[in-house]
Amino acid sequence: MFRRTFWFGTGMAAGVWATTKVNRKLKQLTPESLAATAANKALDVGNRLKDRAVGFAVDVRENMAQREAELDDALGLSAPVDPELNPPRRPAAIENRNDPRYAGRRNRPTYPHNRNEDH
Repeated sequence: MFRRTFWFGTGMAAGVWATTKVNRKLKQLTPESLAATAANKALDVGNRLKDRAVGFAVDVRENMAQREAELDDALGLSAPVDPELNPPRRPAAIENRNDPRYAGRRNRPTYPHNRNEDH
């Protein structure tokens, strides 16, 4: 009698365990759950890639600064400036029409229409 009760209880426990296991797996395989899992994995991969890219960018900037300093030393750009020399001139990035150097260019002919138009 005890043997039958023992096996009956063991069978019931195994059935409950198997049913619970199957129900959990079925919930994991629903479309909503699969979409959420895929989205979470995509976010994790994106975060890992972003972290690597940031680390790579920092390394590139450090090496770029180091190489720039080496080039400055090699070309003598980091040497102190001699005060007797005139300061270096740089060309204007944008034409200043009020500058007297451009006085001769002010009287250019202007065309009343676009010459690229077909007439």
